Amino acid sequence: MDADVIIVGTGGVGSAAAFHLANRGLRVIGLDRFPGGHDRGSSHGQSRIIRLAYFEHPDYVPLLFRAYDHWADLERRCGKKLFHQVGFLEVGPPDGALIPGVLASSQKYRLPLNQLDEHAFRQRFPGFVLPEGSVALFEQRAGLLLVEECVRAHLAEAKRLGAVFYHGEEVRDWSATGDSVTVATDRNAYTAGALILTAGPWAGQVLTNLRLPLQVRRKHLHWLRGNVPEYDLHAGCPCYYFETSDGSFYGMPQIDARGVKVAEHTGGAVVADPLADDRLPEPRDTERVLAFTARTMPRLSRDRLEHAVCYYTMTPDENFIVDRHPEHANVALAAGLSGHGFKFAPVLGEVLADLATTGQTALPIGFLGLGRFSRGKSVE
Repeated sequence: MDADVIIVGTGGVGSAAAFHLANRGLRVIGLDRFPGGHDRGSSHGQSRIIRLAYFEHPDYVPLLFRAYDHWADLERRCGKKLFHQVGFLEVGPPDGALIPGVLASSQKYRLPLNQLDEHAFRQRFPGFVLPEGSVALFEQRAGLLLVEECVRAHLAEAKRLGAVFYHGEEVRDWSATGDSVTVATDRNAYTAGALILTAGPWAGQVLTNLRLPLQVRRKHLHWLRGNVPEYDLHAGCPCYYFETSDGSFYGMPQIDARGVKVAEHTGGAVVADPLADDRLPEPRDTERVLAFTARTMPRLSRDRLEHAVCYYTMTPDENFIVDRHPEHANVALAAGLSGHGFKFAPVLGEVLADLATTGQTALPIGFLGLGRFSRGKSVE
């Protein structure tokens, strides 16, 4: 065999899985049609938010504790700063999805949060406006990850430990038996004892037989000129997320000359094939983002310095799918990260390494199993 484990897709989660496997002394092959840190999938766009008081589902919090440890370990290994602890400002109605969810996770796991009244909000974050009737929470331990740097660091560490990557090869097909897998690309065929599938927006294509209810959405990222220090990382500007009656919007402080990052988390046009997408700005999306900043970040310029597109691969309940393939015990997969998965990359990589090599994991992923969507039996 060519390797112990083959990984299809070496973005955020695939690169982390390669590192964990190589760190265990296993022979690893990673396959991807694009180079590490590319901008055609979901793991790019300069920065990603990481936080603990998780409003989406409290069961993510134990995985986040593990993820924080892994990111710190990766920083030590690569000797680069990957995480900036700038905090996270969360604003929304008291009866919405955001604030009750954050408070529930905080209470369950005793996570520290600061609730800010209007005066404290203005004093601490003068670049923002608190919408009438909204609640503001601040999580000090949160911050941002440098997304492309994180992917490249995982790939570099995996390569240093012996992993081999073939970028520029398109995966055409794969098959599995009880003790081996074969992956065919447009250039070669590779065999191994196990397979990990982390194909991002192309997960539905490599898992066609499972008929997973995945939907790919185009998401626009905007960088606006940060013309005042209130929006600068070094001046104390946090990451932020606002749930409003017009949608949910988020962003990061200005890190460098690119400006202040702003995007809408909700919505997004459905895309059939990300490779065929033109990735151009959409006027309606731009209007919505600029209307949001005009209301809540009035000192921020409307001058866009840069634009990019990434893709959310959504599940119906917006929770991940992390499991073994129901027909092949030596095939593990992660799919449908639904626009909030990157912060979990190192712990999901660990989980997939466990599943591919032992068939089980001690980490709590039962709520992310395939069983809620397919006929397959989920890992418990």
